[in-house]
Amino acid sequence: MIKTRDSGPRWLREDDKDWAATVEVRLVMEHDAPAGLADEVLAEAHEIVAQAELPAREVLGEPDDYARAVAAERISEEHRARVDAHGMTPGERVTAALCTLGFVGVVLCLLHWIEDGLWIEVSWTSVAGCTTVALAVTLVAVALVARAAGRIRGMWAWLAGTAATVAGGAALTTAASDEGLLDVPAPALALLGVAWIVGAYLFPDATVDRWFTPAPRPRVDDDERWLTRLDGLLRGRHAMRAAEARGHVREVRQHLAAAGDGTRADDLFGDVEVYALRLSEGPRGRQRLARRKLYGNAALTVLFASLLADRLLDPAERTSVWTLLWVLVLGFWIWSLLGEWREVRGAGRDTTTGD
Repeated sequence: MIKTRDSGPRWLREDDKDWAATVEVRLVMEHDAPAGLADEVLAEAHEIVAQAELPAREVLGEPDDYARAVAAERISEEHRARVDAHGMTPGERVTAALCTLGFVGVVLCLLHWIEDGLWIEVSWTSVAGCTTVALAVTLVAVALVARAAGRIRGMWAWLAGTAATVAGGAALTTAASDEGLLDVPAPALALLGVAWIVGAYLFPDATVDRWFTPAPRPRVDDDERWLTRLDGLLRGRHAMRAAEARGHVREVRQHLAAAGDGTRADDLFGDVEVYALRLSEGPRGRQRLARRKLYGNAALTVLFASLLADRLLDPAERTSVWTLLWVLVLGFWIWSLLGEWREVRGAGRDTTTGD
């Protein structure tokens, strides 16, 4: 019987507990294992170790090697083809972004309570400003999800909506009155943030996945739709340069032309998401994704550094709790940036040596 996480196997040796924890982390964090696979694998491993009456390392080998072997054998190509570089589907990415936004709102309300007191004064200016920021962050997050789903045109549309939201919000904030409308307790706004997080978590991921995945409808131009989808997946989900992606699409067109009339792209090359994964795998693919993460973290680091510099220029803000928060955030992103830089260098070495 496969044990669940709540009734998981009890490892008798401390080293076996460490071994099992390492296997679980590697499967989930590095190999993007589907939900439940880690529990299933560890239950089976526990049974094998118990029967052998030997330490897990002696029976099953090092945890990193074991996790890698399990991933190669039991994580299907179809699953890996449908998740992005973070091992998440579009629905999971949207949920994570909305939960993060709600969490930030809760933290800000609690910090205001600690630093400035219980009551938060609400004005039309604050309503317009906060709404603009929340909408802009949400739209950017959805644009990134659209890119990871291979919807390049959708990404640009969401980014255009972000620009319009920021422009309109800035105009409303400037024109709005600073006169206070009412005072709201900070804990009440924090509870609204908690409700937002719960709602985002409970919203079904599969529904969002359908929004970002083209529905399979028989059409005369199915091959063109398949090729367009391939180009979007290579450029968006797998971070391939546009010229390289167009080269792969051109090769597929040539194969289809050589195969003759009546041959469909999905018959010749299979599922478009799986085919895109096969074209992008390897050391160069890991380097592309690592470089994209590096660029994203670099942009966020510059943003946080500029916000912190603005606060430090104001003598009244230098000793504020908010300034300390910005220092911590900037330090976190600099640390993340260094990690991404090391990952890019490691992926580059793999490319040079052929992995």
